[in-house]
Amino acid sequence: MPDFLTTKPPRRALAGLGLAALTLAAGAAWAQTTTAAAPYPERAPLAQYRMAPADEIALARSAAPPAIASHAEVMILGDRGYETAVKGDNGFVCLVERAWASGFADPGFWNPKMRGPICYNAAAARTVLPTDFLRTGWVLAGVSRTEMAERTKAAVAAHKIAAPEPGAMSYMLSKQGYLNDRAGHWHPHLMFFLPRMATAQWGVDQAGDVVSGDDSSLEPLTVFYVPVPKWSDGTPAMEM
Repeated sequence: MPDFLTTKPPRRALAGLGLAALTLAAGAAWAQTTTAAAPYPERAPLAQYRMAPADEIALARSAAPPAIASHAEVMILGDRGYETAVKGDNGFVCLVERAWASGFADPGFWNPKMRGPICYNAAAARTVLPTDFLRTGWVLAGVSRTEMAERTKAAVAAHKIAAPEPGAMSYMLSKQGYLNDRAGHWHPHLMFFLPRMATAQWGVDQAGDVVSGDDSSLEPLTVFYVPVPKWSDGTPAMEM
């Protein structure tokens, strides 16, 4: 696999987002993350996840090209969940995801430093983003990671969490993002959300691939990450 794909963004377990199913392997990894040696074994005080509203708006808008972000709805994290700070007129929704948008087995699930600027198109805003809101509400209510996973499985079984609409995608093109302690801002990329399918159908993890994917979410979706050569401000991503 090319070097630029060996350090990936947070798995979408969302939204989300995204985006990771609790397979036996993931369960083992999760058990390891809950030891005393884990960097983020529990939720930090909520204040550590908050941002000044103006800074959060600017960071959210940096996820997409200005022509899109300037007309998008912008949401920020409030006391009761994400709330609209700026109304939009193009169907896109931009916000800054926190670490709990990661897979339940991710060791950075409670990392208070994580900031993931993302802009969803209308299809993703309708069918992917609501799961992010659902999980954020649980976090603010003090629900444990274990209970959130169980609630997610129950919501999927009850068809309260649906597969993405056709055409669902998002931009993650911000140089200012911090996706996890290993990846930093990773690479500018697009995310495509599809109903559950094997990533191998897109040629992921095959020789010479340039697409990274995740089909391990508890939610009924698969996410594909497609790196692009420029950040949202038009500057080249030199590490590409």
